[in-house]
Amino acid sequence: MIRRKTQYMVINSIFHVLAYTLGIVFILPFIWMVSTSFKETAETFIMPPKWIPSSFRWQNYIEGWNIAPFNLYLLNTVKITLSVLIGTLLSNTLVAYSFSRLEWPGRDVLFVILLSTLMLPYQVTLIPVFVLFSKLGWVNTHLPLIVPSFF
Repeated sequence: MIRRKTQYMVINSIFHVLAYTLGIVFILPFIWMVSTSFKETAETFIMPPKWIPSSFRWQNYIEGWNIAPFNLYLLNTVKITLSVLIGTLLSNTLVAYSFSRLEWPGRDVLFVILLSTLMLPYQVTLIPVFVLFSKLGWVNTHLPLIVPSFF
């Protein structure tokens, strides 16, 4: 009994060390990005790299916000995200309920077709979908991002 408990503790410890190590490896680029966002341009490219800037330059955020139209970017993101969320919730819940709870002729065939289309890689349909959107006049609009979520 004691041997099994010791073995479990060793395996559990190894797992935790591995998980913490991977966590640190994955968080390091984010920490580097935040640290670099406060640096002067010259300080960004020095070797060996400095993790902590010599002086924090808050002006970088103000300049970045003024150079690009971030208000427009934020508005577009919110508009597209909310529209896709509403479309996905409406269409997916209705279809899922229909497939799971209702009995109707051809349900199994349509379900197999649905699963088959989900298995197609996006790259296979990329060109035909683009041709369809261009014929509809939807290129360079938000419609190709929003409308398919309702279907």
